[in-house]
Amino acid sequence: MASDGARKQFWKRSNSKVPGSIQHVYGAQHPPFDPLVHGTLLKAAPKAPTTPVKAKRVSTFQEFESNTSDAWDAGEDDDELLAMATQSLNSAVVMETAHRVLRNHSQRQEQHQQQDEPSAEPPPAPSGDLRLVKSVSESHTACPAESTSNTAPLQRSQSLPHSATVALRGASEPSTLSSSALSEREASRLDKFKQLLAGPNTDLEELRKLSWSGIPKPVRPITWKLLSGYLPANVDRRPATLQRKQKEYFAFIEHYYDFRKDEVHQDTYRQIHIDIPRMTPEALLLQPKVTEIFERILFIWAIRHPASGYVQGINDLVTPFFVVFICEHIEEDDVCAADVSRVPADVLRNVEADTYWCMSRLLDGIQDNYTFAQPGIQMKVKMLEELVSRIDEQVHRHLEQHEVKYLQFAFRWMNNLLMREVPLRCTIRLWDTYQSEPEGFSHFHLYVCAAFLVRWRKEILEERDFQELLLFLQNLPTAQWGDGDVSLLLAEAYRLKFAFADAPNHYKK
Repeated sequence: MASDGARKQFWKRSNSKVPGSIQHVYGAQHPPFDPLVHGTLLKAAPKAPTTPVKAKRVSTFQEFESNTSDAWDAGEDDDELLAMATQSLNSAVVMETAHRVLRNHSQRQEQHQQQDEPSAEPPPAPSGDLRLVKSVSESHTACPAESTSNTAPLQRSQSLPHSATVALRGASEPSTLSSSALSEREASRLDKFKQLLAGPNTDLEELRKLSWSGIPKPVRPITWKLLSGYLPANVDRRPATLQRKQKEYFAFIEHYYDFRKDEVHQDTYRQIHIDIPRMTPEALLLQPKVTEIFERILFIWAIRHPASGYVQGINDLVTPFFVVFICEHIEEDDVCAADVSRVPADVLRNVEADTYWCMSRLLDGIQDNYTFAQPGIQMKVKMLEELVSRIDEQVHRHLEQHEVKYLQFAFRWMNNLLMREVPLRCTIRLWDTYQSEPEGFSHFHLYVCAAFLVRWRKEILEERDFQELLLFLQNLPTAQWGDGDVSLLLAEAYRLKFAFADAPNHYKK
């Protein structure tokens, strides 16, 4: 065989035409190579002199392969390949990132010098996880002497973003770290909402996308009013719309509410009066002013919607709207501890009118749930049964085996939109997404219920008795649930919707 030099000359004879050779296409993602910017990256170590070695006769393909250089070998092409690789870098981005890293590091050093007094001994290094901080570049350049110096922890953390460095330093206080990181995320999301809502015309489609993962508390009232269709997207039209709708609602009060004890309406009013004390949160709803507000809202809605009238379950749907809107005017974080009587009367009137119109918008999309024989709920429970039989046949057969009917536990899920199954804070988070989804209350809720049932798969399969199964399904242990649990539930529901919503034959036997 020929010598190594001859083989390399053969491969380099027409390098641009070698099959599989790297050839960059210049454009937005591959700017021309700038030697002024990237020249320092191309400094390679001096190459060892090579001497021709007489080729050894090969007897196997493996020996031939190991003794043969091809276009992919590095060898003398290190500089060339590195130059081509750096062409994919955007010089402006590289320089900006480098300056930002240096600036952040300088700021952190100044903070440490101001806060910490110099000590003779180096600070104790974190646990063995410190090796995870070491960057790729440092793993090649670090020398043993550096590992014993006082600046080793600092050098190892320089290659990390600021947030990662904070995480390592705060490892001893995970609760403080998590709350700090969470508050940063919440602040960032709040800024996005404020920017979106500050424009003259709110982009409702963008607002829905942003709201799907939850709405920050300070902007939730205005966001719900926009997503429900109560307020227009145009900022200039909102004050006039609010004034007109509030005036219209109180005109209904003057026209209808005085007749609540007439023989024609007394049954409706009496049922409303009985149901309100049964609602939650009791500490809020048992306040006289709140009870009066709920009675007026429910009675006016029933009078103006004679096709359904008042049906038990509708009363629960008032609570989330009222709580969200009243939180804008109280100081207490826990609305249950708030004294609504201290809220100005004109503010309470506005909250009452806003609650009525937003609840009406919701019920317009699911009114067949509350008409005679409640056909909407009957249909949704049947669809839930078919869907669960395809998603988790074992759970479905287990319920059938113990003669548990879906209507016995899922009727309430549809009638109250899961409000009796999860805490109020979780319901409000759930409704953030429902109002972001097209037909969220009428259609997406079906997949949430399916995900909710399968969520308790292990506990359901462990129950071997009809009575125990039904008691469990009617009293699910969700009292300690938070936003994280609801987010997981919604993610699973979205996955089910993506798989089944546009393919109904998938859940039909």
